[in-house]
Amino acid sequence: MQRKKINMIRVSIKENEDINRALKRFKKKFEKAQVIKEYRNNTFYTKKSVSLREEKLRASYVQRLRSKEA
Repeated sequence: MQRKKINMIRVSIKENEDINRALKRFKKKFEKAQVIKEYRNNTFYTKKSVSLREEKLRASYVQRLRSKEA
């Protein structure tokens, strides 16, 4: 079983920088890293066949949306 490498989110506070601005940068990095999304996906086991089916459904949905635009 492979373990996923965990990267810590770091925000360095510059001199004379407001703590709220640094907190805002942290929140943006946290959201971009999709930590919550990964946690929710890993809370319970999903069979590979189920995840593949969901992926195919998602792809067909996106394809339908793109065909409607054109």
